[in-house]
This record gives sequence, structure tokens and C-alpha cells, in this order.
Amino acid sequence: MKKKVVIVGGGFAGVNLAKQLTAHDYFDIVLVDKNNYNFFPPLIYQVATGYLETSNISYPFRKLFRGKKNFMFRLGELEEVVPAEKKLMLSTGEITYDYLIFATGCVTNYFGMESVRQNSIPMKTVSDALFMRNTLLERLEQASRESDPIKCKKLLTVVVAGGGPTGVEISGMFAEMKRTIIAKDYPELAGAQGEIYLVDGLKALLTPMSEKSQKYTYDMLVKAGVKIKLDSMVKDFVNDTVYFANGDSIETKNLIWAAGVTPVVFKGLPEEVYGKGKRMVVDAFNKLTGQQDIYAIGDTCLQTSDTNFPQGHPQVAQVAIQQGELLGKNLVRAFRNEEQKPFRYHDKGSMAIIGRNKAVAEFPKPKLFFSGFIAWVMWLFIHLLSLINYRNRVKTLYNWMIAYFTKDQALRLIVRPALKKEK
Repeated sequence: MKKKVVIVGGGFAGVNLAKQLTAHDYFDIVLVDKNNYNFFPPLIYQVATGYLETSNISYPFRKLFRGKKNFMFRLGELEEVVPAEKKLMLSTGEITYDYLIFATGCVTNYFGMESVRQNSIPMKTVSDALFMRNTLLERLEQASRESDPIKCKKLLTVVVAGGGPTGVEISGMFAEMKRTIIAKDYPELAGAQGEIYLVDGLKALLTPMSEKSQKYTYDMLVKAGVKIKLDSMVKDFVNDTVYFANGDSIETKNLIWAAGVTPVVFKGLPEEVYGKGKRMVVDAFNKLTGQQDIYAIGDTCLQTSDTNFPQGHPQVAQVAIQQGELLGKNLVRAFRNEEQKPFRYHDKGSMAIIGRNKAVAEFPKPKLFFSGFIAWVMWLFIHLLSLINYRNRVKTLYNWMIAYFTKDQALRLIVRPALKKEK
């Protein structure tokens, strides 16, 4: 008898699980997501800065799984789980399951700072990227007609909070735009004093990577004109001022928040399901602690059974992809009454782009380190191949080529949805 598998979340983990299961007639798969498309988070910042279109990094689920007779998509947000009845309450109705898999990823973590949540610009979703692009372009326009140099500087100064790959990559992008694009598009701003800051509460950038990568990244960003403040934890953001725990402050209207993520907690699941950092505790087969037929994969889960990662796996794309693929194979094995395989993460390396012809890349086996142009080419190649289908790859490659050879692009459009006027 067929099993009904409900996957909540269509990111790296959920899509790769669905791809595994749709190849078998043993299952009917329902993918639930609040968006009707999959998107590629590592390139969100390029949409936010106008280097890529939304469609370059996004693809609709229904088209992705077109022709798969055992697949169904359900648009909606999960509101409550009823494990005793094997039922989910969605914003768009109810749905039952035989197997339930959480692949819900994470949301932006503001660490309890309400003023930061209200006033900063997040960098997690496609909607965030479009909001950021519109906001920063509007502030450039405001600065171009501002006669007060102090107000102009606030409009042009950008503070990026978070020294991980996202923070590094967007800081480098801003520095490049300031040097090659803004000077040409906004001649009124010649001589304006806006600065780009990259701040982090830790003592180094790219902390999961080696000291070589950290030093190279730091040096290249400073050379590009980015001001870096390490060991500086953001405490508040009010009245156009970023305040730090050490007493420092920076006046700006633009705080880009790339400083952390947190999983979503769902109504209906007992407290013991959640472990450190609110991640769902799972066993070696990604099954939730104390639950029947409920699993979690990707960023939302905490798995300590992997001897190489006793504190849990890093919240990165490769973990999500590998867990999704293995769980799919294990569900097939379970249906056939075959032995399932425990999850072991195979670290394929890490990388970050810093700017034009500058990047860092590390690979654990064999232990290799690359920087500069060769690492930059590797970053482009791997991210291009990681996009979900050939259409996205071709469009992204085209935009990258135009931007590289012209040192420019034409996607800096302020586009906001129209609000209906009340009659």
C-alpha cells in the first residue's frame, strides 16, 4: 500500500528528498511551502544588489516536478501539528500523512533585539532581497538630493552585521559597487563620505574556515575600502545609530542583518523534541526523538550521532542536500524491509567570494587551500552548477558575464507592488 509523505519546506533538504521519492511508486508526496518556488539562498545577496534577477535563482515547484504523477504541491504555512491524528493544520486547510518530514530551514535570528528586528534589513529570503534592493536604491536617490552632508552620510553608510560568508560577500559587493557603479550613476554624490562597515561579535571573519582564509579575506576587504570591526557585538539600532556592547556606535540608516538564524518552533510538538538552539533533536536516521513517523532534515535538525560532529552538523547547504538524499533512500529501504543507513556528513569544503577575481576555497580531503582568481572561478563554477536547473544556470551565467566585462549591470530597478486604493 502506498505511503503518503508530507514534506514541509522546499529548500535544499526538501527538494532533494522529494526528488528521491518521486522516482518510486511506493509513495505519494505532498510538498508544503509558504512560497510556490524553490530559491538558491547563497545568491540572495546578488538579487539584493541588483546583479541578478529573482528568476535567476528561483524556480516554481509545480514546473520542477511537472510530469511526476505521485507529486502534489500545497501552498500554505504550517500552523500546528497533531501527531496523534497524523494531521497538519495549515493556513490553507488540513492535511494528513503517513510520514511527516520537517525541512523548514531557519529564519533570521535577532537575538531578542526588537529594535534591530524592526529597523534593520534582513538577508534571508527573496522578499528580503527585493526589500533591500528597493530600500538601498531609494536611499541613494534621497542622498543625491540631500544638501545636509551629515544626513547624506547616514544615507550612504552601510553597516553589515555578520562576518560569515553572507556578510563577507555582500560587503565586498557593496565596495565594488561604490567604486565602479555608484560613482557613474550618481555624479551628484562625488565626494560624499558614506562608508561600508562589516561588524561581527567574534574575533575573526569566516570563523569555520582556516586562518589563511580569514587573513586573506580580511586583507582583501580592507584593501577594497571596507572598514571591519571585530569583537563588536551589536546591542541596539535606534535613531539611525548602531550601538555596540563595547560602547562604540555608528550613525547610519542602513543596517544589513546577516548575523544569525534560528529554526521555527511549531505548535503541537512537545518541548523535548527541541534541543540546543531550538533545533529538532533527531537520531542517526533523522527521526525525531520520541515521535512516530516524523523526521527532520537540514538546518532545522540537531543530530549528534555522527562521531565527526558530536555537537551537531553545521547549518550549511551540503548537510541539507545529503540528509535529504539519504532519508529518501532510507524510506525506500524501510518500505522494502531493508536495513537503513545512518547519516554521516561528507564535508566537501567551503568557500566565500570577496570581490572581483577574489575568493577563498578550502577542501578537507585532500587538504587544499585556494585564494584569488582560481578560488573565484571555483566559486562561480560550483554555484552555477548548484542552481536547480539549466534555465537558471544559463540566465545567471549571462548576467555574470555582462557584469564582469562591463563592470556594470542594468537591474537596479525600484519596483514595489501597487497598493489598492480604498474606494
